[in-house]
Amino acid sequence: MNLGSDVSRLTTTATSAAAQGLSIVVPVYNEAAGLALLHERLTGLARTLKERYGLAAEVVYVDDGSADNTLAIARTLKPDGLDVQVVSLSRNFGKEAALMAGLDHARLGALLFMDGDGQHPPDMVEKLVAHWIDDGYDVVFTAKAHRDNESFLRRQAVHGFYALINWGARQKIPEDAGDFRLLSPRAAAALRQLPERNRFFKGLSNWIGFRQIRVDYEPSPRAHGVTNFSPGRLIGLSIEGLTSFSVAPLRFASLLGVLLAFTAFIFGLTILWEVWTTGKQVPGYPSLMIGLMTIGGVQLIMIGIVGEYIGKILSELKARPIYFVAEHSEKRADGEAAASERTAAE
Repeated sequence: MNLGSDVSRLTTTATSAAAQGLSIVVPVYNEAAGLALLHERLTGLARTLKERYGLAAEVVYVDDGSADNTLAIARTLKPDGLDVQVVSLSRNFGKEAALMAGLDHARLGALLFMDGDGQHPPDMVEKLVAHWIDDGYDVVFTAKAHRDNESFLRRQAVHGFYALINWGARQKIPEDAGDFRLLSPRAAAALRQLPERNRFFKGLSNWIGFRQIRVDYEPSPRAHGVTNFSPGRLIGLSIEGLTSFSVAPLRFASLLGVLLAFTAFIFGLTILWEVWTTGKQVPGYPSLMIGLMTIGGVQLIMIGIVGEYIGKILSELKARPIYFVAEHSEKRADGEAAASERTAAE
């Protein structure tokens, strides 16, 4: 029984990489105001890549249940220099599911993930492609060059998140890395074979290994609107990422339990010593209440952590589809008719 996977046949060289093509996956949610402009910039990018590398490109727009007319605009986008796929999910499944839908529908070899809000500049894609084709890297990921424009509390929270998720991990996730990244054909094939339904793309694309390189950049201002990620939602995503990709919270809970047990043991010894040396009876009610409240609070925290992991196990055992596609259309840049247009769930 083979428990591994051989993707070596998909290894590319500088001369063979261009023949594989590039699929650009763009998850969109309520991006109607800026989608046409983004597509125009991607069209110019496709021409540049074709001229420099002979690299064919397609873009896969994944509409994650938008409430505005994002889908209607996506249907009208022209395949000018690159193929256009529009994948509309049946509801809002979240960004991780949208990325997975794009991964599943991409037809070409290499993959590029980028956001649809304009903060991931298409002009930078050429640099990522150069690292893949010219330098031979399999995973080219971007990271924020700095967080000087963010509050002190947010910077510390981000640092603490990466410190916790990387604690004891064999394959560490680079701090400040984002979803704006390029995967070579063999890296994309490896990512497709990971079976879990609770996915954390930043962690998974790092876990697969291969040659990786970090590219620092400064996100562009949003082309329109405001972010959909509120502080509460960011906390929820952080918990989701931690429990989906790392056992660090369980280790932390175990060490905290050991520390409390050791502290209680030392405290008990001090009480015995005081009674033995002075003969005084130590008042027990305040210390007893403090001990009970401390231990009870820690136990509730541990139960919550274990409950999160049990919930993940239940989700995996149910084996529900990660997403449903309500509509899928495809337009070819070579003038062929749409390869497919479906309205039933896939």
